Amino acid sequence: MVRNEAYVTLLVTDSYAPGALVVANTLREYGTTREIAVMVTSNITEQTRDLLKLSFDRIIDIDKKDSGQLNELSLLGRPELGVTWSKLAVWQLDYDKVVFLDADVLPLRLVDELFDRPEFSAAPDAGWPDCFNSGVFVAVPNAETYKELCALATSKGSFDGGDQGLLNTYFSSWATSAPEHRLPFTYNTTPTAVYSYVPAYRVNRDKVAIAHFIGTLKPWHVQQPFSSGHHSSSQEEKLDLVQQWWLTYNRYYGTKPTTETAPLPETVTVAANDESVAANASSTNPNTSSSASQPPKLPVFDPAVPPNSKVKPVFPWEQNRSEICTRVWYD
Repeated sequence: MVRNEAYVTLLVTDSYAPGALVVANTLREYGTTREIAVMVTSNITEQTRDLLKLSFDRIIDIDKKDSGQLNELSLLGRPELGVTWSKLAVWQLDYDKVVFLDADVLPLRLVDELFDRPEFSAAPDAGWPDCFNSGVFVAVPNAETYKELCALATSKGSFDGGDQGLLNTYFSSWATSAPEHRLPFTYNTTPTAVYSYVPAYRVNRDKVAIAHFIGTLKPWHVQQPFSSGHHSSSQEEKLDLVQQWWLTYNRYYGTKPTTETAPLPETVTVAANDESVAANASSTNPNTSSSASQPPKLPVFDPAVPPNSKVKPVFPWEQNRSEICTRVWYD
């Protein structure tokens, strides 16, 4: 295992735990040679942490950062995205290189070649291609970069209220940078975007490396979409990837989970006002051998439907959309 490089995701709410677990299990299933780490905030419950310990090599405690920019976030209709500023802790980590993956992505194949890319590498955003989408990116942790990002956050904030606006401002040369900094859209394909180019998706379907389920509704919020013939061709293309997420999830956490108890990962703490990363080796789990055959118990959350976006429909295909959530994980 290449210890000095890692895939890293972020968990600031228990409701994204299913996504984070699928990310970790998928990367391991594909045979990655890099560490798999998750940054968590203090509000993550012990029950969720116990699940994370089965799938991640490291659990990294970080401080939660919230932009508090409600006006900018209202333009997206996503007030909850302010806490994505916690993602800045990536630049405090003790790795030589990080491939960051949002917890709502699904790797569809081994993508270790991303570690050959320089900082800052990312794929274009479907909504404004001159900006990158911050759900998948390559970064090099550096204390000075972290300081500068925090200074920018304090002085100018983020044009969208979340991490994506802030990072696009800091790495503003991305749009005109060398080709190796621009990841193909196949590394951050957004099938749940309001508008997507279905013909191009069909042609490039087999090339998609990472699917990214943007928006308020995640695969774990909706019924398993295994039936076909009742949706438009555009919807069918999207449901194809959602179904793949469910197949992965059920393989580990369905009626017959296959996840085995693994050695406890190293737990580390990253302090917001400390440039260093203190690592503490975890103690051996005395129940590892006896619990190996026990399936993981999933937390039960209030089955509430995520808040609807406050962004008013603009295009005809946005009108009269209704989605019924029948199986949910939500705080």
